[in-house]
Amino acid sequence: MSNAAITFCGDDALRFETPERAIRLARARQLQASGDWIEVVPGRRDITVQFNPHTDTPQSARARLSNALSKALPSQARSMQHVRLPVHFGGDNGPDLAGIAQSLDLSESDLISQLTAQPLNVDMLGFTPGFAYMSGLSEGLEIPRLSQPRQQVPPGSVGLITGQCGLYALVGPGGWPLIGRTDVSLFDVSADDPFKLQPGMQVQLVDADES
Repeated sequence: MSNAAITFCGDDALRFETPERAIRLARARQLQASGDWIEVVPGRRDITVQFNPHTDTPQSARARLSNALSKALPSQARSMQHVRLPVHFGGDNGPDLAGIAQSLDLSESDLISQLTAQPLNVDMLGFTPGFAYMSGLSEGLEIPRLSQPRQQVPPGSVGLITGQCGLYALVGPGGWPLIGRTDVSLFDVSADDPFKLQPGMQVQLVDADES
């Protein structure tokens, strides 16, 4: 990859595009393992790395990143980690589920079946700390954001917009319609990686109330 593909992002970060998901996540792991960067953040189509501006000039950091990207990726990809998350759908846990189902001309049970039919892919974390963006849903599920975001969304809440699910690891504001909530803690301050979900994982949503 040439330097032209690497762009500056503020005074202490660099960004480059890697649209293919598997390559993006493998490259992010490789950069993290190198120990050369303060932080490596994979996005939905790119990777951002943060460097120390006190010990690196932007030009030297860019050259080091360019050199790192010229290296081959490991031939053996790390096996994908699967996480099973029981979710309480609808009611107080998912106050927007009924309205979404109605707007899609589906029953609530049919909508839940679509959400739990196959594992979802964690593409990136962002928006708020630990918030997991997950792809793998049909783009036919056309769901807009809320016109008025909520001031506080409980941790473990599952949001839904067109083509994506979002999982709130921490309490905070949010504009995604809420369809359910998991009792599984997505944040453990004592763990090396405090957030349970990480890019590259697969998440299987399960109806916790299914009889």
